[in-house]
Amino acid sequence: MTSTPSPDEPEINPDELPFVAPCRQLDALAPLRWLELGWRDLRRAPGPSLSYGVAVLAISYGISAIAWHYGSVYLLLAMLSGFIFIGPVMAVGLYSISRQLQAERQPVLGYCLREGRRHLGNLLVFAVILLVVFLVWARAASMVHVFFPMDADPELTDFALFLGVGTVVGTLFAAVIFCASAFSLPMLLDRRADTVTAVLTSINAVLRNKPAMLFWAALIVAIVLAGFATGLLGLALGMPVVGHATWHAYQETIDASAWPRNEPVV
Repeated sequence: MTSTPSPDEPEINPDELPFVAPCRQLDALAPLRWLELGWRDLRRAPGPSLSYGVAVLAISYGISAIAWHYGSVYLLLAMLSGFIFIGPVMAVGLYSISRQLQAERQPVLGYCLREGRRHLGNLLVFAVILLVVFLVWARAASMVHVFFPMDADPELTDFALFLGVGTVVGTLFAAVIFCASAFSLPMLLDRRADTVTAVLTSINAVLRNKPAMLFWAALIVAIVLAGFATGLLGLALGMPVVGHATWHAYQETIDASAWPRNEPVV
């Protein structure tokens, strides 16, 4: 199902659209507002939101079981870390819930699925990109183990190189994905834009708001780590809050008014 303009809506001329959607300047504490709004959306639609959280929890346990059975603790950590990369695509339904709440509609999961199906083409392009990065990340994570100390009784300092290289490699991959996905998927859901435009818009907005976006990335990492620390149970609550907050981050940051808004699905 694709998005088509209404008979009264003028056709889009790509040559008249900006290269990227302009962004607003954010104060450094803006992410705290987004989390507050995300928590409010969760409280307004607990059923649909927590359903997504439970689904994320089930997938996380499935990934953990596969990695533990066929691999090792290192593969488990790599796959759970890589799970962060595909999280933005999984959160599309949460963006839809927030969009429905913003339109004063009662959120329903069926509507989220229909809305996701309408944008299936763009979502698949983005998902393939994330999958490629995830596979490269998994390979890079396994190669980092060559720096693991081989002594029978290694000292704490012997782990410095291993931890340092692993942190640099992981941070590099995470930064690329974060810049590309911070605002792109909410924009695809909200406006009739293509994947390339949405990704470039997201990267531009992140680079122009470094203090706020660094703080936002740190908050997301903290929420994910809290989820891991609770045996992944915290993800059932943390994922919906972050998903809803991401929608409000897009609304506050990106001025996508040049692109026609996607009409509600039927």
